[in-house]
Amino acid sequence: MLYSSIVFLIGYSIVVVTISTAAEEQITKNASQWAKVISHKSIKALIDNAPKRLNDDLQTLTSITELNYIYIYRLNPEEKQKVKLFSSYKRGSNFYQPPDTLAQLTSLLSPQFYDNYFEFSVPINNSDQLIGYLYIQFDLDDLNMQIFKLAIYTLVIAIMMLLIAFAIVARLQRTVTAPIQQLITNIQLIAQQKDFSMRCDDMPYQELDILAKNINIMLSRAERYIARQEESEQQFIQLNKSLEDKVSHRTDALKESNQELLSTLETLHQYQGQLVESEKMASLGDMVAGVAHEVNTPIGLGVTSSSLLYDRLVDIKQAFENKTLKSSQLKKFFAESDENLNIIMRNLQRAADLITSFKQVAVDQSSSEDRRFNFKGLLREVVLTLAPQLKNTNYKVEFDCPEDLIITSKPGPINQVLVNLIINSIIHGFDGREYGTISIAVVLLKNQISIQYHDDGMGIKEEIKSKIFDPFITTKRGSGGSGLGMHLVYNLITQALNGTISFESYPNAGVTFDINFPILNE
Repeated sequence: MLYSSIVFLIGYSIVVVTISTAAEEQITKNASQWAKVISHKSIKALIDNAPKRLNDDLQTLTSITELNYIYIYRLNPEEKQKVKLFSSYKRGSNFYQPPDTLAQLTSLLSPQFYDNYFEFSVPINNSDQLIGYLYIQFDLDDLNMQIFKLAIYTLVIAIMMLLIAFAIVARLQRTVTAPIQQLITNIQLIAQQKDFSMRCDDMPYQELDILAKNINIMLSRAERYIARQEESEQQFIQLNKSLEDKVSHRTDALKESNQELLSTLETLHQYQGQLVESEKMASLGDMVAGVAHEVNTPIGLGVTSSSLLYDRLVDIKQAFENKTLKSSQLKKFFAESDENLNIIMRNLQRAADLITSFKQVAVDQSSSEDRRFNFKGLLREVVLTLAPQLKNTNYKVEFDCPEDLIITSKPGPINQVLVNLIINSIIHGFDGREYGTISIAVVLLKNQISIQYHDDGMGIKEEIKSKIFDPFITTKRGSGGSGLGMHLVYNLITQALNGTISFESYPNAGVTFDINFPILNE
């Protein structure tokens, strides 16, 4: 009702505005025609300077009741910017102050509407020469009264039509909505009582009757389904009894797997605590983050699998208690349990392998003691240590080092650095190549040792150059690489030896490592 009333008011307003606008346009058109006629007749009087004759002509306009005032102005021949009242006409005895300046007349070249009149001015031209102005004012009282009466008539007719429409709509609403309401009541009653044996009554209209019959069909199917469901519940009783033992067995297996996961996590936390307490590694925070990421991946997979297995176990128990467990659900649960337990065992083994590899990264400076040793002898020991890896290959290790180079430093970290670099060249640099050469040049620079390590392998890939010394960076992750080798080298050189390491590498041109570290004075 409110919406219809608003639409009615808007429509009525549009009609009234349209009528008013059309009336204004018509009267403006008529006034413009009268102004054109009067200005044309005024030209000769203005030229002859005959205001009395023009006044007599204007008095013949008394039959035009809408015409209030006419003022005809003549331009001052000496001053073109000034006008002088030449002739006038007014209906009645009311006084009206006419415009008396050229600016006022030019501002009225477009009609100006007011409450009960409108006015405008027209230039008077003689052969394209401006000789004066015509000011004319028309009364709007009659027009306003006609518009008002027409608006009242329109309002009365519109209200009558609106009332008739409301009556028709109300009648139709009672006729159409009553059957729909009855159908809704029946459906609500069935839903509340959960009595699917009830049926909807026939409807008087074809569409509603089709709907009611389809609802009755659905109720019949639901009733039959519930009957079959009750019969099936008896079949699950024996199956549920045997299920209890199997569920108990799976629960014990799950608890055992969770205990193994907790033990592995405890081992990891203990080792991370040891790393935090170590003050000798400047990049310890990043290393712990890398370890947590690498180890937590298999641990997380194991926890996820165990959680999934536990959730499935809860679902099976719930189905068992609710007597809705099906044999297909039980078979699917057994298959998923085997798969999840296999995932847990594989990831536990992977986590254990990662932890074992990571223990080799920790650099304990306190255990590396300084002693005097022959550097070239150390190089020979390194090559001898790697003899099994170099056997049956065409890879050569060459070194350029003075025979009498004896220094005082930490041979343990140096040995580990060289071993890791050589193994890294064999695994990554010479991957897929039958031949390869590793050259190690050692130079004593005052109280500092400079080692240049070079291999002619495939070099380091561009995408990992900037993070080659970060933990867990490897191109052999799927082949057993842990990504800790170069990180161990970096820590040994910078922490244990207090030195520096840098490298250059180009595709298929190998890699060169420059290592520098101080030695003790002799």
